[in-house]
Amino acid sequence: MTIRFEDVGYRYRDGTQALEGVDFEIAPGARVAIIGQNGAGKTTAAKLMNGLLKPNSGVVTVNGTSTTTVTTAQIARTVAYVFQNPDDQLFRGRVDDELAYVGKIRGMDPSQIEATVARVAELVGVESYMESNPKDVPLAIRKFVALGALLVGRPAYLIMDEPTAGLDQPGGSRLIRIMDELTASGTGIVTICHDMRFVMENFTSVIAMAQGSVVATGTPEQIFSDDSVLARCAVQRPEAAQLAHELKMPSRIFTLDDVKTAIEESASEFRIHLEGPAER
Repeated sequence: MTIRFEDVGYRYRDGTQALEGVDFEIAPGARVAIIGQNGAGKTTAAKLMNGLLKPNSGVVTVNGTSTTTVTTAQIARTVAYVFQNPDDQLFRGRVDDELAYVGKIRGMDPSQIEATVARVAELVGVESYMESNPKDVPLAIRKFVALGALLVGRPAYLIMDEPTAGLDQPGGSRLIRIMDELTASGTGIVTICHDMRFVMENFTSVIAMAQGSVVATGTPEQIFSDDSVLARCAVQRPEAAQLAHELKMPSRIFTLDDVKTAIEESASEFRIHLEGPAER
């Protein structure tokens, strides 16, 4: 169930060339972050993955099938897309109806819908809002309702556009727990994200983009260690990694725990240097 881009290009109707010559592959169960400044082509690439857009050149395939040969609705069964603004996605009058909608249009058995909705509602933390109008609940809850509505359909891939925007610390922790459960079940996760700390701590692969092209692909450690890639993409390292970089610490330092460990190791070495070798 691989997503593959082969020499993909996309031009909007106003003439804007959003993507050109893009190649990459996303494997089943992967956790991939797409990073780059505004206008880099991240959202265009994501919408091409689930058929919201169709390439003008090249080929986008999902499980070997070109997205130009099937409908967006058909692709969405496999590759679900969570919009940055949940209000662009929510349209039912109650949260429980919103969660059940995908199951109903796909012809799931009513008892299966009920059980799946209950499980997903608990997973995304909206059990106490089931009778509420989604438009009347806080933004963070609306984001989880929108996410849950797609999870009822059990997609093979989930694309999330700026998922941490509008979430507080508990909301961020819940999002990570959801991601961990999805990964454990084999669901691939793709995010478009400006939160580099979130990328560093929660994703195993990064696609770095600039001006409609892929600049580099690799692990977060590889991408955030490469000054030339960061400059071309106009992104900064996560805060801890940036601090370590400015302090001339080793390039392997990426998190606050890494910084703390490096400082403790340096202090220990300095203390040994001052005290001299231990007597035997």
